[in-house]
Amino acid sequence: MKELCKSFAYARRGFLYCVKNERNMRIHITVSVYMYSFLLFYDFFSIDRTQLAILLLTNALVFMAEIFNTAIEKTVDMIETRYNKFCEIAKDAAAGAVLVGAVFSVAVGIAVLWQPDAFLKLFDYYLQKPWMIAVFAASLAVSGAFIILPSGIHMKSNNKNKKRKKTK
Repeated sequence: MKELCKSFAYARRGFLYCVKNERNMRIHITVSVYMYSFLLFYDFFSIDRTQLAILLLTNALVFMAEIFNTAIEKTVDMIETRYNKFCEIAKDAAAGAVLVGAVFSVAVGIAVLWQPDAFLKLFDYYLQKPWMIAVFAASLAVSGAFIILPSGIHMKSNNKNKKRKKTK
């Protein structure tokens, strides 16, 4: 059981590393938070469980692609410190995989969430509650800072210099 807990801790650390160090991961997270907030907070959009599952899976695939991309980039950087055409191809291909996932994620989002009536109701909601526009604008400012600040949110790793034991 102890080894299982350690493996979850390593996974958490890897995920948080990506959030802290990868701007695109912070963009994916921010877009997802806004999308799910609009879906859950407002009842303007109508989606069924299957559509929600498709959105969740699509988001997970984009997050996974970004994490794999980071793993590949860091591994390549560790192996080869000088310019190498094959390393460049590996890194570009990994980044391309993220791009494909993100583009198709947007396409899935449009296919599932393109509900003009819902957008009109949402717009009307904000017109009737102008103070919510200020709240939304403030959330955009916070989200922008989260995305563009050099290290995203400043997280400390408790296991920085600890060596990982080989797991079975």
